[in-house]
Amino acid sequence: MIDPEVFDRPAMCDALASRDIGRVYALLVDAGVTQREIAFTTGQSQSEVHEILHGRPVKHYDVLERIATGLGVDRGAMGLAYADDQPPATPHEEVDDDMRRRSFLAAAALAVTGRPVLGELLALPAPDEIPLPSRLGTADVTAMEALTSQLRSLARQHGGQADAASTVAHRSTRLLGAPATDPVKRSLGSALAELHTEAGWCCFDSGLHDRAGHHFRQAIDLAREAGDGYQVANTLRHAGMALADRDPNEALKLHQIGQIRLMDADSDDRTRALDAWLNAESAVAYAAMDRADDARSALARARDGWEPPDTFQRADMDYAMGAVAARLGNLDTAEQFTTVALRSYGDCRRDAAKANITHATVHVQTGDRRGLPLAKTTIDQVAELRSIRARQRLTPLAAALDSRPGSDARELAQHARQIATSRA
Repeated sequence: MIDPEVFDRPAMCDALASRDIGRVYALLVDAGVTQREIAFTTGQSQSEVHEILHGRPVKHYDVLERIATGLGVDRGAMGLAYADDQPPATPHEEVDDDMRRRSFLAAAALAVTGRPVLGELLALPAPDEIPLPSRLGTADVTAMEALTSQLRSLARQHGGQADAASTVAHRSTRLLGAPATDPVKRSLGSALAELHTEAGWCCFDSGLHDRAGHHFRQAIDLAREAGDGYQVANTLRHAGMALADRDPNEALKLHQIGQIRLMDADSDDRTRALDAWLNAESAVAYAAMDRADDARSALARARDGWEPPDTFQRADMDYAMGAVAARLGNLDTAEQFTTVALRSYGDCRRDAAKANITHATVHVQTGDRRGLPLAKTTIDQVAELRSIRARQRLTPLAAALDSRPGSDARELAQHARQIATSRA
């Protein structure tokens, strides 16, 4: 824990008032706080803290808010607004139980009668931050893994979820400051790495590429410190997937580095599955660079000796096969694999959307009479998701619709572009 008296020193007060975060961090280091402690407290990676200490400015309001919250600094000290732009009652006013009770009764009466007749509406300061547990155990790590799984399910169903996943990841990182045995700390670091990877993917799906990169970097740092080669490789896989459309060559490099790192991990079903996925994602990158032979070889390696253990992973693998085939112009093969994938995705609407888009695009490109109805259904489904990534993937479908004769195809193409360029 950082000694609160540090923030009362004149030099620190000046640095906070001018929002000179580099100076704030330097003063903390002078006071004996390590860069690692600063990173964990503020929800940043150590590399970010290092960059800020060496001159990188911090300007974004939400980052300043997060730093203030993490350090336990009063927002007013940094000139930041309070919730609803209302400051606390007074900077140092003592808030007792009676004040809280009267304020709550007034709010309840206001909600029911329209008037605060049972108390007094007070702009009270937020409660103190929830304290860390006195000691962490394996049950805490298990709970975090379950929370990550729930966030993943929510994102698969609706898309997006950047705000929820990012907030949970940053707040959960505070747990590294709680006492625990070394094995529990390592398990916690691995669980946090997986959580930050999921947060990064949710941010990418929401179109927030910088924030996604932040979470991926934090995940790699956490997994490396925990000595977890599997989680390092898993993060590299997701970071590579996030780059696949914009820079397939860089995506390929990340997948290859992930495979190298995976060599140091224990060989089990989990690592074999991840190696297969790294090969599959490499195939997608090769196909995007028109390297057909390399793409086919990578897909063969992905399927060699490994079978997806559940319907969702089977659907994802079938979709990868279909996506590569579509990229390489093998439309009949693409149609077959996306059809199979769609049967398996079930309620995972976000992931089914990508298969639907490829499926509809293939039917439109081949001039199939089912193309336009499939395109309309797909566009309507994507419009209901919070996924910016799914929306952007409508662009090739719009191009395919433009190539078809008739006003119906043109209207659908225009609708697809409207959805593709709109916020979720």
